[in-house]
Order: sequence, then structure tokens, then C-alpha cells
Amino acid sequence: MKVSDTEWQWDRNKLTIYFTAEKRVDFRALVRDLASVFRTRIELRQIGVRDEAARLSGVGRCGREYCCSTWLTELSPVNLGLAKDQHLSLNPSQISGGCGRLLCCLKYEHEFYVTARKRFPKEGKSIRTSMGVEKVIAVDIFRERVFLKSEDQRSRIIPLVQLREEVERLGEILPTPESRAKPVPIPEATELAETPSTNGHGTGNGSGASRPDGAPRRRRRHRGGGGRTGGTPGTPGTPPRPET
Repeated sequence: MKVSDTEWQWDRNKLTIYFTAEKRVDFRALVRDLASVFRTRIELRQIGVRDEAARLSGVGRCGREYCCSTWLTELSPVNLGLAKDQHLSLNPSQISGGCGRLLCCLKYEHEFYVTARKRFPKEGKSIRTSMGVEKVIAVDIFRERVFLKSEDQRSRIIPLVQLREEVERLGEILPTPESRAKPVPIPEATELAETPSTNGHGTGNGSGASRPDGAPRRRRRHRGGGGRTGGTPGTPGTPPRPET
């Protein structure tokens, strides 16, 4: 374990020790030893390397103090895909901060790069232009240029506006931010009427027609001797026929 920082409570009744380690450390024996030396309550807290850099602070490759120790209150995860989208070098020594992890600032402009690339054709895609079928090698979102290579290995660099005019002249369509936007799913309309009943009394839940207020209509029982005794409706109770 590597001790990073210590912090006294204002009344000196507790001493918090921050440390980093590659794996979980059993420090129960160390706590007893430290308590006997400092005569106070000891708390050992293991933190990550990014939290350690935020506590100790430092100067980044930009010449300014670490963002995590000045104004960045929440350390959000940063993955290698952010560097790929921005076409940065994937060398860890060039895109890592003082903590040894990927730079937090890789996430600041990521949304801009994703939005700007929607106006350009995808790299590696073949499109028809005035020079024939050409393949998109790379795009320059800042200078609004596209690098193309034809089937006979001839390459050229043209502005995005010129490429769009050539493609539209041939009846093709280049992608736009609106065309690449994901469609928002429209919820299906809720059916107002329920499924038809099987007893022929109209709509409902199978027990008869519904009233105008939406409540199901109660089935009206026939008076008379029918029902349980097996008689017909409207006649006195008729005894059931003997079974043969």
C-alpha cells in the first residue's frame, strides 16, 4: 500500500489516512498499531489513482492545474473510444494524465466531433463522383475537406461543398445530420374499445356490453324456476329429467 494523504478531524479525535493499492489490503493490524501511537481513532481509506491525483493536485500537459483538483467535482469514466472518435494518437503516454489514466479532457469536445462528422461521408465508403467511383480515405472536419482515392490509385483532396455538388449532380445524396439522427419511436395509440366478447352482446370483457360511463353492464339473471333446476325461463321450477 502507498500512503497518499492524511487528514485530521478538527477536534483531533480521528485521523483519516488515504492510500492506494493494486488489490485489497488487510490493514486491521496496522490500525491497532497506529491507534497506539497517535492515541486517537484511525480510519484507513483506500482510494483510486484518479482520486489521489485530485487530492494531491499537480500540473497537466496543458500547463494548467489538474481539472479534477480545481473545478471538476465528478470523475466520469473515460474510455479509448473517445480518442478514436477524435482521431488522436492511441499511444497511452500521449493521452494519459498525471494519474496514469486517460485524460478527463477527452470528453469535453467529444460531442462536437460526433456532430461534425455526421456532415461527412463515412471513411472507407465508396461514392460516385465526377471522377468515377472513389473511396473516402479521411476527412478534415476543421478545414471542411475530404481525402479521396480512385480505383486507379489516384488521390485528391476536395472541399466538402464541391464533393456534395458532384454527388448531387449524379443523383446521389450525401449524409446530413438530420438523416443520420436516430428516429424517435412513436408510441402506439391505445385502443379505446376492448376486444369483442364471444357471447354476441357487443364489446366488453366477455360479460356483456359496457355502459356509457365505461363500467361493464351486469348480466341480468332470469327469474323463474330455471337455472339450477334445469327449467326454462319464466316457468315454475320443473324437475330435471331422469337420466337414462
